[in-house]
Amino acid sequence: MKHLAVYIFTLLSLISFSPAFAQSEENTESAPKPSISSLSYSWKLIEPLGLRERVPMDTLPLNYYRQSIPSLVSDAWATTGNLGAEGINMIFDKRASMSDFFFQDALSHWYPNVSTMRFYNTRIPMTLLSFNTSGGRENSQERLKGIFSGNITPKAQVGALIDYLYSKGSYNYQATKDLTWGLSGSYLGDRYEMQAFYNHFNLVNKENGGIKDMLYITDPAELQGGVATIDPKSIPTNLTDAHTRLWGEELYVNNRYKVGYWHEEKGDDDTTVVRTYIPVSSFIYTLHYNAARHLFNDPSASETREFFDNTYLNPELTRDKTTYWAISNTLGVSLLEGFHKYAKFGLAAYITHQVRHYGQTVDTLDRSNPADLGLTPFPEGIGSISPSKTQQLAWVGAQLTKQRGALLRYEATAELGLLGDAAGEVRVKGEVATRFAFLRDSLEVKAFGSFNNEAAPYLMQNYISNHFIWHNDFGKRRTVNFGGEIRLGRTGTFFRASLSNLQNHIYFGPDGLPRQDSGSVQILALSLKQNLQAGILHWDNSLTYQTTSDASVIPLPALTVYSNLYLLFRLATLHVQLGVDCDYYTRYYAPAYQPALASFVNQRDMKLGNYPFCNAYINMKLSRARFYVMYSHANRGLFGGNEYFSVPYYPLNPARLQLGICVDFAN
Repeated sequence: MKHLAVYIFTLLSLISFSPAFAQSEENTESAPKPSISSLSYSWKLIEPLGLRERVPMDTLPLNYYRQSIPSLVSDAWATTGNLGAEGINMIFDKRASMSDFFFQDALSHWYPNVSTMRFYNTRIPMTLLSFNTSGGRENSQERLKGIFSGNITPKAQVGALIDYLYSKGSYNYQATKDLTWGLSGSYLGDRYEMQAFYNHFNLVNKENGGIKDMLYITDPAELQGGVATIDPKSIPTNLTDAHTRLWGEELYVNNRYKVGYWHEEKGDDDTTVVRTYIPVSSFIYTLHYNAARHLFNDPSASETREFFDNTYLNPELTRDKTTYWAISNTLGVSLLEGFHKYAKFGLAAYITHQVRHYGQTVDTLDRSNPADLGLTPFPEGIGSISPSKTQQLAWVGAQLTKQRGALLRYEATAELGLLGDAAGEVRVKGEVATRFAFLRDSLEVKAFGSFNNEAAPYLMQNYISNHFIWHNDFGKRRTVNFGGEIRLGRTGTFFRASLSNLQNHIYFGPDGLPRQDSGSVQILALSLKQNLQAGILHWDNSLTYQTTSDASVIPLPALTVYSNLYLLFRLATLHVQLGVDCDYYTRYYAPAYQPALASFVNQRDMKLGNYPFCNAYINMKLSRARFYVMYSHANRGLFGGNEYFSVPYYPLNPARLQLGICVDFAN
């Protein structure tokens, strides 16, 4: 993989700088190429009607090195250890709710979806190409990622992406191989707008079930007769033949036709007439299709018997396959903001119809006497579960928005379920933001809130596999969340507070079975970010405090800290960031990982945390190239102890040297 990635990176670099794609020598000498960020902008979509929200370009020079470590996702990221492997955000305010296909949740960070997909207007074609590498033959970690975007006209754009991640892992049988690719396009005309993308992902993860004894990390001398060092690849694991595969696709097409009038006014020379189209209302149609398939495969009969408590379908091997697809059609009509001086906001109404389909492992055995087959009898009260289920659902909704103006902006959306399992569902969310001068500084204030009353996902009600079977009658989940944010422009101070109340919360218990809490759980979260500077010395800090009223239902670390101390300076045209950063969170009952479900489950046997994970790095930018050299987990063996686990029996990577480069080619 390393030689192939280097070859591709070099080839694309040469193509991007070749005369066929670059400016001529004459033009280059007379007018230097502008950078991508100076001529471009990017945006993401606001569902359900495809409104656009500006987001920063991915060309910032600071902290690029964090792209190659799992903790880049969150200051408190519980992970099975390897880059590209399963993980869960332990900062609850940033954790997504359980999806309709729960197998995707622990891997959703590693591929784009409608909420994270970016569109670009580049004016000049761009290619963002990066390659990261570390490790040797036995524990190599490599990632090749490319993003292309180019405008056909000022209004029409096409794009593509590819992301290939291959990591053998620091420990045995934990390799990951992830491939994601996609195409996108947009057209933003006076009357007609279209935004569309198609993404495909294929993620393969070896599942080792964790190491057999945590003492191999915390005190190897006790297990090795006084020998205090151990090769990570020699540590025995619980599983050796198992792997998870998650693959799927997503298609999104948003269409908007605007109805309005032409406004004419004289130009600056008083002789020409400038005609501007003023849209008044619009009609929206959105097609959204997504599909996913999950496979857990373990051909080892001994592992099937020894690692799992129950075996329901096959005592010789495990091959659980679960499939899901959903197709949604949304029709909407809106009155647009800004067509008249009194039209200070936009208002829309819409209806959505969705078809969902689930497929599960088929039970083909004669169950008259399961003990004779070496199988566990089905749980009491469960006869059989249909391997196929189709749902018809519908919602109506309304959206109120104000996206223009420096003083006040807001967005509110409300939905009501009408059909199928969605009947009676209520979803309401909104936010309002303002900005004004305050003590010789600019102050941004935002308030947000949401209320959800939603049915339990189908797979939480009915599921069948070789090691887990359940049939539940869970009630609707109710969640209330509200809070606010304050940001000071000059000092960079950011403060966020939120309070959540969850009723009938669904989670996985220690036995891997879903449970529904019959009461309410309250979560208070307070976050503070403060960046300090004295000359070239910078110290960036992020602190999060969380408290949960029931840690057995929603366990969370009370305090999370991320700190980054670095020097930022220039050597001629070379920008240099040289420093050390650390993640840290307090001890708590960290979730365990169940490989057959690709999910994290609550446990009350051991606490983890109170361990800093530090990286020493030099991060640089020269012209349009960003590159870094990093020694990750630099504190291992120096301070902090040896309990570097974020999930029981899954150690974090030991110290390693990592390299990476990203070039933004402006063609």
